[in-house]
Amino acid sequence: MHKVEIAPWVVERVIAKRGAEHVYEDFDPKKTALIVIDLQNAFMLPGAAFVVVETAAEIVPNVNRLAAGLRAAGGKVVWIAMTYTDQVTVDWSAFYRLMTVEGATNHDRALTRGTKGHEIWDGLDVQPADTVIEKSRFSALVQGSSELDNWLRAHDITTLIITGCLTDVCCESTARDGMMLNYEVIMVTDANAAPTDADHNAALSAFYTTFGDILSTDRLVELLEQKSV
Repeated sequence: MHKVEIAPWVVERVIAKRGAEHVYEDFDPKKTALIVIDLQNAFMLPGAAFVVVETAAEIVPNVNRLAAGLRAAGGKVVWIAMTYTDQVTVDWSAFYRLMTVEGATNHDRALTRGTKGHEIWDGLDVQPADTVIEKSRFSALVQGSSELDNWLRAHDITTLIITGCLTDVCCESTARDGMMLNYEVIMVTDANAAPTDADHNAALSAFYTTFGDILSTDRLVELLEQKSV
């Protein structure tokens, strides 16, 4: 599990801007969605993985706790799956300029629909009432990436709880875009995963200073239990 370290100056800046360390603890669970990003074999299972994120398996119990707590409180759980198609190579050609040919080939193979890599990690508690949405960019909320925004608005969702991997890539990208689309967004400090503690903490800090709130799994579960009474 990542060692979460948010520098005092970050917290001080947040308080100076907002008047409080945390401003989204008053969320309505019935208008909240847990967004679980890219916890797929392609990032977790040796042999099927494009790249193994060692910390991703460690956050699975926390993701499952949050999912169970939010369902019990009347909220929604959405599983996001990064998905490669031939059209992605055309529509997102800039991405492929940033990868070697070998890296791109491994990425595409691991994330093609129907492969082992594309499947959601089997330790995750995906329930029949949950929703699975595919995306084609790092952010699930950038234009052209997925149907997530339409789905959220159709279900009257106003708050997003972001979990998954990578903290500093797909999770942070989705979280930032969520705020820009007027959702209140919370990134979970111990339910996101990155290659290193430094990557993880830098992403949380950058997001926290400007784009939204950060809370731990324990704190969110506590709040959900209070709101379920």
